[in-house]
Amino acid sequence: MHVLATVDELIDHLRYLGTIPSDETDAFAELDHGLQCAALLEAAASDDVELQVAGLIHDLAHPWDEPGMPRHALMGADAVRGLLGDRIAALIAGHVPAKRYLVTVDPAYRALLSSGSIETLAAQGGELTTLETAAFEANPDWRAIVALRRADDAAKVPDAAVPPLDHWLPGLCSLGG
Repeated sequence: MHVLATVDELIDHLRYLGTIPSDETDAFAELDHGLQCAALLEAAASDDVELQVAGLIHDLAHPWDEPGMPRHALMGADAVRGLLGDRIAALIAGHVPAKRYLVTVDPAYRALLSSGSIETLAAQGGELTTLETAAFEANPDWRAIVALRRADDAAKVPDAAVPPLDHWLPGLCSLGG
């Protein structure tokens, strides 16, 4: 299991993500995807730094898992829980079930997914059952998790103009103690 114990380790890992192609497309790096996601969340929820940081790092475990597999969400959550806290870890862990939730409750959502995201949906569990949907909505942070998922889906624009990693360092440092 990978655990990031310090903010410096997390920043080094984010810089590493800037050197590998995104699971979404070869047109940009994993870090670019996270930066876009964080910027979208900053615009939508300017007062929720934890949500923004979760958007920045939600796919930090992609290099540790096979592309599109659901384990990366839990692996990423476990990697930062001790450093950034339970809420950020839960937001990261929730971004895969949120795709399943949205496919279940929003018929138009499936059409918005990339071809790769549609392919991995089955491996991630497919649509939720009625009980799983109710359990998802019972989470007090379910709306934030859905916001993260929607930002994740939208953060796939090559060469998007977004703040660089340095923009997020104060937030990472304040949350990481």
